[in-house]
Amino acid sequence: MHIPDNYLSPQTDGILFVAMVPAWLHCARVVRQKLDARHLSFLGMASAFSFLLMMFNVPLPGGTTGHAVGGTLIALMLGPEAACLAVSVALALQALLFGDGGVLAFGANCFNMAVVLPFVGCAMYKLVAGSEPSALRRRIAVVLGAYIGLNAAAFCAAVEFGIQPLLFTDAAGAPLYCPYPLAVSLPAMLIPHLLVAGVIEAVATLAILEFVQRVAPDYLIGPAAPAREKSEGVANRSASRVAVSVLLVALAVATPLGLLAQGTAWGEWSTDELTELAGLSAPPAGMTEGFSFEALLPDYSLAGLPDWVAYIMSAAIGVLVLVIIFKLLAASSNRRVSS
Repeated sequence: MHIPDNYLSPQTDGILFVAMVPAWLHCARVVRQKLDARHLSFLGMASAFSFLLMMFNVPLPGGTTGHAVGGTLIALMLGPEAACLAVSVALALQALLFGDGGVLAFGANCFNMAVVLPFVGCAMYKLVAGSEPSALRRRIAVVLGAYIGLNAAAFCAAVEFGIQPLLFTDAAGAPLYCPYPLAVSLPAMLIPHLLVAGVIEAVATLAILEFVQRVAPDYLIGPAAPAREKSEGVANRSASRVAVSVLLVALAVATPLGLLAQGTAWGEWSTDELTELAGLSAPPAGMTEGFSFEALLPDYSLAGLPDWVAYIMSAAIGVLVLVIIFKLLAASSNRRVSS
């Protein structure tokens, strides 16, 4: 679901980036009001969950691959506004450091995965769970929220792909960017996500959420935060962070499983692959002449290292960077409160 650069027109990228600016500002304002320094620090760990989940590629029908995102997970733990910022930072890191998702398409990817996914997923959870849900109803709400949220994001990405040949063509009528119309992009994106990727998102969300609810309930302030009469002590909070950290390490070590999935995610092919798959005589002009950015560690690779080792190292680097970013934000928040 990571849209690369030059699949969407610069106009589409620009509109979606501009649309994200007020969304980011609103979410930052809400997060500043609702999250204290401790929860801001925990938001870094939540962002790391999203980053790691996106590294676990799974095979999808049609020979492509997909992954979970974790947007609904963060929304249920800390609120959809916090999820928007956490997923946005994870997507920025992926694009700039690992070349996963486009730099110009950053606004589009954030709109799909950092706004549509967590807000739709959270709204679905609240609708299904109601005011006083039973344990079973809460679990059903979590599963449906995660499943619907991911597929809503996939639908938006499919529409963004599919309108390109309608709106942007050359003088001969050939598409300048993504050549697949809505009749192709909608089923190509939605069927695999409805059948497989959405299920993976739902299972991962429920499993991680229940783990965090059990070991670190005091860090949760979102819609799925468990009821409690008093806060945990400092010692228990320290143990909670250790437990969540152990899960992050375990997921990072397991990320090479994502290398087992063969094929490229739909809509993330190179121009050569796209030309062959689409039966074109040449790649669309807007894609060959478009923006190019060389990431430091493209495709989570490190020169001279086996793929599986590089994948683990990339996972560790990503988690460390995200945790540090949000720790610095938490420290800044503490200083503002103190002053």
